[in-house]
Amino acid sequence: MAAATSLACAAIEGEALAKKSGPRIYKYLKGGTPSFSDVPPAKIPYVIFTPSCYACNVNSNINWHTTPLHLQEYGEEITFAARQFDVDPALLRAMIHAESGFNPRARSQKGAMGLMQLMPGTARMLGVADASQPSDNIRGGAQYLAGLLTRFKGDVSLASAGYNAGPEAVQKYAGVPPYAETQVYVQRVKILHQRYKDAPRG
Repeated sequence: MAAATSLACAAIEGEALAKKSGPRIYKYLKGGTPSFSDVPPAKIPYVIFTPSCYACNVNSNINWHTTPLHLQEYGEEITFAARQFDVDPALLRAMIHAESGFNPRARSQKGAMGLMQLMPGTARMLGVADASQPSDNIRGGAQYLAGLLTRFKGDVSLASAGYNAGPEAVQKYAGVPPYAETQVYVQRVKILHQRYKDAPRG
């Protein structure tokens, strides 16, 4: 997640997850539209809705060396943003994969949104009018990532760490911060970046 601890999240529903710490969120249909409340609705079927962290799951059982790649999704948007900000498109695609799993509706408990999990403040700083729009989200994320790459002299690991934990944390520790989430995230991006670079162009 840009400018803060990464919490790229896809929604996972289930009672088991709801028993973990944090308030319960109830999801139900109202007139055919999904609605959410912290109070269980009366006489309406509902499920427990709990965001599950995609990018920050230290104990993820996903094999990042073999998990399917997303080679076609948002091709024009990624290509345009990569050219605009002089960022490797394979790295941009790897970051999106690591952040949100290419889910444009991903939203963290802290409010990070979209494919590249932009925090509202970061989105405003980058001039992103609507972080829920994939093209705007990718452009903002690419711009932020380009700034990190410049700041850390092209070091992809440090830029990835900065995207996850914040650039100040990278500078504080003069390297990848000793946070389990960040270290796992940096390794994940590294694996995905290499795989997207090696993937055949179709």
